[in-house]
Amino acid sequence: MKKPAPTADRDELRNRLRGAGLRSTLARIAVLERLDASPSPLSHAELADALAPQGFDRATIYRNLIDLTDAGLVSRTELGDHLWRFETRRAGRDHAAQHPHFVCVDCGEVSCLADINVDISPSPGSKRSVIGELTEVLLKGRCERCV
Repeated sequence: MKKPAPTADRDELRNRLRGAGLRSTLARIAVLERLDASPSPLSHAELADALAPQGFDRATIYRNLIDLTDAGLVSRTELGDHLWRFETRRAGRDHAAQHPHFVCVDCGEVSCLADINVDISPSPGSKRSVIGELTEVLLKGRCERCV
């Protein structure tokens, strides 16, 4: 496999990997590049299909997704369909913080709703309370194409 020429973006990816205590490998760089370029979370299968032409097999992509998730560079989410989806966690980027996702119940399209803030707090006088940290909000409905 021919090694790609270094770019400023790849240098930044290498720095992110090293900063997280991971070796900078071609597979990890390819996974992060693909996730950074995606406007919504991707499944392992979607990533494996996209990176297969570069010579990466499914097992390599999976191992790297787990390593990147464990290192805190990637977040893993399950949106009610028993399928993990992955997205980068990066300061100064829409995917940096926890944000809600929208899943179309007809076509299955997943969208990030990074510009929406969700505040779940009990109303005054309510005996219910929210304890702990909010980790995920999922909205389901029909997307614009399926309405």
